Amino acid sequence: MVLELKQQLKVMPQLVMTPQLQQAIKLLQLSRLELLETIKQEIETNPVLEEVVDEEDDENIVTSQAEDTQVTREVEITEKLSSDIDWESFLDEYNSGTPIAYEKEENDELPPYDFKFTKPLSLQDHLMWQLRLSNFSEEEMAIGYEIIGNIDSNGYLDASVEEIASLVNTEPKTVEKVLKKIQLFDPVGVASRDLQECLLVQAEYFFPNNKLVLTIIKHYMNYLENKNYHELVKKLKKPVEEVKEAINCILNLNPRPGSSYSSDEFQYISPDVFVVKVDDEFVVLLNEEGLPRLRISPYYKEFLKDKGKLSREVKEYIHEKLKSASWLIKSIHQRQRTLYRVSESIVKLQREFFEKGVAYLKPMVLRDVAEDVGMHESTISRVTTNKYMQTPHGIFELKYFFNSSIRKSGGDEIASESVKEKIRNIIKGEDPKKPYSDKAIAEILKKEGIRIARRTVAKYREMMGILPSHKRKKPVF
Repeated sequence: MVLELKQQLKVMPQLVMTPQLQQAIKLLQLSRLELLETIKQEIETNPVLEEVVDEEDDENIVTSQAEDTQVTREVEITEKLSSDIDWESFLDEYNSGTPIAYEKEENDELPPYDFKFTKPLSLQDHLMWQLRLSNFSEEEMAIGYEIIGNIDSNGYLDASVEEIASLVNTEPKTVEKVLKKIQLFDPVGVASRDLQECLLVQAEYFFPNNKLVLTIIKHYMNYLENKNYHELVKKLKKPVEEVKEAINCILNLNPRPGSSYSSDEFQYISPDVFVVKVDDEFVVLLNEEGLPRLRISPYYKEFLKDKGKLSREVKEYIHEKLKSASWLIKSIHQRQRTLYRVSESIVKLQREFFEKGVAYLKPMVLRDVAEDVGMHESTISRVTTNKYMQTPHGIFELKYFFNSSIRKSGGDEIASESVKEKIRNIIKGEDPKKPYSDKAIAEILKKEGIRIARRTVAKYREMMGILPSHKRKKPVF
């Protein structure tokens, strides 16, 4: 056997992930606000890139983009990419925090001056202010600092009395004494160690003469939590009206005393796509409000023509910035075209949803849209990430339209989101005195041809934040 070396040429297609292509793919999955931030940063760092600011520049933008193709050729993004008490429920049900109303003055279009430059008062700041105004000794002040520093966002103490005593090198009974005083700070009940203590502190402060309220909180919280009012009346041996009044007092207490000072802010959604109905057709409109219109600066293009005064380093720098700017413009345009095509496909495949609402949402996966628009599933996944669509039925994330299916008795399929909507409507229409159990809901759905297990109903109910039947039951005396 003779071994010999040979040279052989072989042509093999291979995708090279250049930095520009990576940037284009990254732009696909950016939200609208993230895209605006990316463009802003690029304008600040790339002197060749500029924003069209008036109508005259707007008329020349097409010509400018046409000339840019001489700098770098058109690049298309290919589709060959590899691809003991249930406190939580009690808190959710009886959260009595109310928002503070703000009434604007007439013709007051802008927020107050100090609103822009001040941060909201935190719970710790509010408590520290009260602590400094209190007549505490130096040791008690040190204990107070530790207590306030270990309070969570809901207003509960997240450390034991013994731990705080060891930190300040004092006795637990001294810490307990300071803790009792802080619990009477505003908001009353703050720094409590559990829900029962929180409600008890508030009840003693607001209803000091109502012994029945205190008795229920101390000894019968489990009956209250499970809404077992008949047994509660039997145990207390009090008139029904008196017990009812005591329960209403408890339900008006705040189980989350720190919630009104929460630093959580609302997150406002700016839709990327609008779907409006014109005559009998649904029209897709991209939200381009505030999106800068970009072009290559004509100054630098003229600057390059004067070759005699430019050094090689300057020329290379300008050429590199021209390529970067041109690629960004093309990538943004392709991102918008791809988002438009995917949105059109969603509207076409989910026509009944846009006509009639959530109950008519069809099962759909990424492959359905990918085959419709001729793209890869990974591209559809990127385009639908962090994007929102405003529809006649509200604002939905694009990924909302992709959901699993449940087979009906007749062989047809129904989307899981539609089943959730049916469960929500069944619960809305139930008798508050006799709410449906999960098994009863499953039986109702079965009559409609939707066969799902009781545990599936419970799963969907929990996902929608709906309490079980025994906690939805309204008091009956």
